[in-house]
Amino acid sequence: MRIGRFQAADGVWQVEFDAAGARVLPPRLSGPGADPPLPAARPLSEGRLLAPVRPGKIVCIGRNYVAHAAELGNTVPGRPLLFLKPGTAVVGPGDTILLPPDSQRVEHEAELAVVIGRRARHLDPHTALDAVLGYTCLNDVTARDLQRSDTQFARGKGFDTFCPLGPWIETELDPSDVRVTCAVNGTLRQDGRTSLMAFDVATLLATISRVMTLEPGDVIATGTPAGVGPLLQGDVVRVQIEGIGVLENPVAEDPDVPRRAPPISQGR
Repeated sequence: MRIGRFQAADGVWQVEFDAAGARVLPPRLSGPGADPPLPAARPLSEGRLLAPVRPGKIVCIGRNYVAHAAELGNTVPGRPLLFLKPGTAVVGPGDTILLPPDSQRVEHEAELAVVIGRRARHLDPHTALDAVLGYTCLNDVTARDLQRSDTQFARGKGFDTFCPLGPWIETELDPSDVRVTCAVNGTLRQDGRTSLMAFDVATLLATISRVMTLEPGDVIATGTPAGVGPLLQGDVVRVQIEGIGVLENPVAEDPDVPRRAPPISQGR
């Protein structure tokens, strides 16, 4: 089942998608959030897709593919490396990724995202997937130069629009071995499989839930395969995951911010 969020002239609705992805239907299963269920079926062309969930938190995993860790000059850690992205980074299918003037190197990272379906703490790895509502595509957009200079991830990962999410939540996916790809302007850059992750989805959920309570609608980004590369003005980036679908976003410079960052005074 594919469920998500749909904006039309008469409001924002929780919906289910037909098999062809051409119509939205009243959902048999509601996702987390306050949006009402669509009352009657209609063509998808009457509105647009939004990010399928508004997460309370986005928990990301760094260096979860050996080849990606190696291309950045890192090793895979002995336990999952956790960091957070803010909810304000989330945008939906077709929304523009904005390049901040603070960074000279913004990169794509295609990832399988897990959407939590129920409140969970201290999950057992053997049953952790029971807490999952479904799966979607995520682009963990990263200001790589800032990530490296800061030595932690908050600024480099946290800009507005740095978390495209969608197109919908697939509730019937086996996440153990699906293909994850990323293409920019039609050229394939990333191509991996979730079977190559150092830590599988169940292990990630068990690890994270020992640290923080997972709430319905929270999103877990499971790491990216090798092949990350730059995003430039005018690019179109396309994340595709087998069994889910396609998340596509254009890229542009942010028109609302000055080209030069303000000076920062040194506190005492």
